[in-house]
Order: sequence, then C-alpha cells, then structure tokens
Amino acid sequence: MDTRRRYAVIDLGTNSVKFHIGERDAAGRWLRVLDRAEVTRLGEGLRESGEIAPTAWERTLLAIRDMAADARAAGVSQIVALGTMGMRNARNSGAFIAAVRAQCGVTIEVIDGAQEGRLDYLAVQAGVGLPEGAVTVFDTGGGSTQITIGKAGQVLERFSVDVGAVRFTEQFGLDGVVGRESLDAARAAIAHDLSRLDGAAAPDALVGMGGAVTNLAAVSLGLTRYDPDLIQGAILTAAEVERQIVLYASLASEARRAIPGLQPGRADVILAGACIVRTLMAKLAQERLAVSDRGLRHGVLIDRFSA
Repeated sequence: MDTRRRYAVIDLGTNSVKFHIGERDAAGRWLRVLDRAEVTRLGEGLRESGEIAPTAWERTLLAIRDMAADARAAGVSQIVALGTMGMRNARNSGAFIAAVRAQCGVTIEVIDGAQEGRLDYLAVQAGVGLPEGAVTVFDTGGGSTQITIGKAGQVLERFSVDVGAVRFTEQFGLDGVVGRESLDAARAAIAHDLSRLDGAAAPDALVGMGGAVTNLAAVSLGLTRYDPDLIQGAILTAAEVERQIVLYASLASEARRAIPGLQPGRADVILAGACIVRTLMAKLAQERLAVSDRGLRHGVLIDRFSA
C-alpha cells in the first residue's frame, strides 16, 4: 500500500477531539482509514476562567498523544492539527500548543471561524453534495457555530457565532432534568445570540454537521452502534428535534446515557445542542435538514492534499 497518500487530521473542538486518517486512491478519491472522536471537554469552565483548566488540559493532551501515535503507526505522511473556538478564546492556548508540540510532536494551527466554515462547506460539497439552489451549511460544536451560505456550489458568505453546547449547558444547567422556565430561558438566549440570522432568506436546503447533529440523527435512527454511512445524508425533521428536546429535558444525565444512539460522553450537552439546532432551523424557516457526518477534518484533506 502506498502510505505516501495517507494523511491524518486532528480537530480540537471545545467539546471533543476528532481524529481522521484518509487515504487517496489512484483515482484521487478519499477513503476512510480511521475515524473516531473522544470527548475531552477542552472548553470546560472556559467561559468563567478564560483558560483551559488543568483537568481538561490533561485529558486533551492525552487524547492527542494517542491519536498522533496511531497516525504514525498507520504510516501517514503528515499530521494536521487544527484548533477552533476553545483554542481561539483560551488565554493559555499558546502554552497548550507548546506542550502538545513538545510531548506529541504535533503543531496545532488555530483557525478562525471563517476558515472553519469554508472547510466545512468543502466537506459537504464532496460528501452529501449540494443542490443548485441556495444552501446553508452549519457546524455547531461545544463553543461555537459556523454558518456558511452558498449557491450553485459557490460560497457567498460565512461567519462564526459564539453559540455552543458547552457554554449554554453550563450557563443554564441543561445537563440534567430541566423545568419549562429554564428551558425557555435557554432557548431565548440561543435565539438572541443567533439574531444575525433574523430576516435571512430561507435557503432551498439546510445541511447540518457536528456532534449534536450526528447524535440527534443517531437517536432518531435508533442506532445501537454508530454507522457513519447511515448518518451521512440522513434527514432530521423539526418535529423530531422537538421530540428529543422534550425527552432530554425530562431526564438526568445518567438516564440519557441509556438512550440508543446517544454517545454517552455527550449526554450532558445534548439538550443544549438540540436547542441550538432547532433554533437554527426556525431562524431559517426549515422543517428538515440533511445531516453530514463529514466535517472540518474531511475538508482539510480536500483543501490541502487533493492537488
């Protein structure tokens, strides 16, 4: 096997670290060698302290070390590591980057929200495919949401907003049973922070990605084992997202972990994630969205190594 065509991407999100190894075949198509994610909560407590907490630091560093070792064992030519919202906001991100470089031999590049949105759009374009009309693609994570608006495969606008599941979970106590008043307050705050979309023209199609979206889809399908090929292109309706919001609000975090399709590490932040997704759908007047299992990590391979 020609390992010179193998590349690894580590995506350091606020809630989880995603790891992907892709291999280009002779025809230039990208094949999945390995794809996994680990919830490390890099952004735990970041809103209050402004820094990566020691426990989050150690969890994330250990995950990167293991992923880098797996990448080298797989014979990759290059490892690309990208930091997003959590890394952009943490005062001590420079020290963390230095520690990762020293202990893991990996250099983290911190990218802005616009770059994140562009790479997400590339992944959707190559994976789900984009119709000729107006399409909005969003990627909602633990610390932020990237929104990209395009038409006929061309990006027209992209921006990032500080709307993430970890932040709203911590702010409104959404990690357990939640009363109607608290839930309404959280949804109102999310809607306020997404006000940039007020009055936006409804797209012809909406595509969502990120841990919240893929977990909502997995629960909708009742998957006992995550299958990226079933998630890719799955449809989520507004009614299904509302059903899951009601379900999660009625359960403690431990009880949520028993729900088929829900990744246990996301049990405490899934309610906030579902509220963000539903708010985006309402702002854009969409009753359904297409789910993309492909995301930033896939976009990086296309952007940097397809030439």
